[in-house]
Amino acid sequence: KVIWTVLVTILGYASSLPVGDDSLCAAEELAKYRIIFTGKWSQTAFPKQYPLYRPPAQWSSLLGVTHSSDYSMWKKNEYASNGVRDFAEKGEAWVLMKEIEEAGEKIQSVHGIFSAPAISSGTGQTSTELEVHPRHPLVSFVVRIVPSPDWFVGIDSLNLCEGDRWMDEVSVDLFPYDAGTDSGFTFSSPNFATIPQDTVTEITCSSPSHPANSFYYPKLKILPPIAQVTMVKIKKSQLGLSAPFINLPAKSNEVIDSVS
Repeated sequence: KVIWTVLVTILGYASSLPVGDDSLCAAEELAKYRIIFTGKWSQTAFPKQYPLYRPPAQWSSLLGVTHSSDYSMWKKNEYASNGVRDFAEKGEAWVLMKEIEEAGEKIQSVHGIFSAPAISSGTGQTSTELEVHPRHPLVSFVVRIVPSPDWFVGIDSLNLCEGDRWMDEVSVDLFPYDAGTDSGFTFSSPNFATIPQDTVTEITCSSPSHPANSFYYPKLKILPPIAQVTMVKIKKSQLGLSAPFINLPAKSNEVIDSVS
């Protein structure tokens, strides 16, 4: 009886402790952010095989989640879930949303899901709002590159909390990723499943090292960012007000070399 009592006491105490690195967040109770996604996929920046029709270059809707370190939507060098595979290949979000909801129910690792409308061209902006919590200060999202075999951009577990405060603003340049589920080399490649499935990898100007690859630019050292995301903390006095799009300069995303 004594051992059982001690075990119950220890387990009860442990279950009340925050889990993971995000447990260090001591910020105010909640914070709201406007997230602005900016597509920089222009024909000038990425001239090789740039999709002009059927369909032209564009972005899917943005699907994201605020969460703790107990949950992961996707990670570089790890296998994509079935939900991420469906989203990266076809833009279908149902399985991914179900995975997020199940994770939230099982281990209380998810605070909320957010989404933003698709962009009908390679350049443009879309935005929405999200809410973070001291126990759920991490942000992850995915946006599918359309058309593509299984390519996407996104963020994995960005922490918006710094000690006892929420960051006022953060911007991140985004680069293309391969979900590892389809073996196509070009934007318009037919469906060709990768068997066995590969891990999520970053696409660079030299990897995959194949001339047919739509992002293969051997004259470049690094690819220019294909998109950018900015998250701006909404002040309490601004809650309920619609924020305008932020006109972000298209910096560092034009190919200097003539690689068309």
